[in-house]
Amino acid sequence: MVNPAKILAFLDLGGIPAGTWDPSLAFVMAGALAVAAPAFLLARRRPAPWLGGRFAIPERRDIDGRLVAGALLFGIGWGLVGYCPGPAVAGLAFGLPQTYGFVAAMLLGMLAFRLLPESGRSARNSPAQ
Repeated sequence: MVNPAKILAFLDLGGIPAGTWDPSLAFVMAGALAVAAPAFLLARRRPAPWLGGRFAIPERRDIDGRLVAGALLFGIGWGLVGYCPGPAVAGLAFGLPQTYGFVAAMLLGMLAFRLLPESGRSARNSPAQ
């Protein structure tokens, strides 16, 4: 996941006939689902997390423009450069200039979001405190 060339090869569905498509990321996703799905099922049966507190489960289930816009921005960014935020931060250890550029742009985007006017945002849109 920290190798953008691997991600881009997976997303390059045009390479299927030529043999350049790399399906190995699908095995990573399947492994993640094999671990996460049973864990989520177990968590649903518990009244509270084992280490206290409460589960932070989003209450909203609707799809709005902000969600769609965010998903589009994430997907476009992922498809253009082959990084998503977590692996990009881990990739900083490799010292590649493009990784530093991506993380800097990501942090600027987060800052820009924080500086946007609060109109349109409500406590309902915020993560559980």
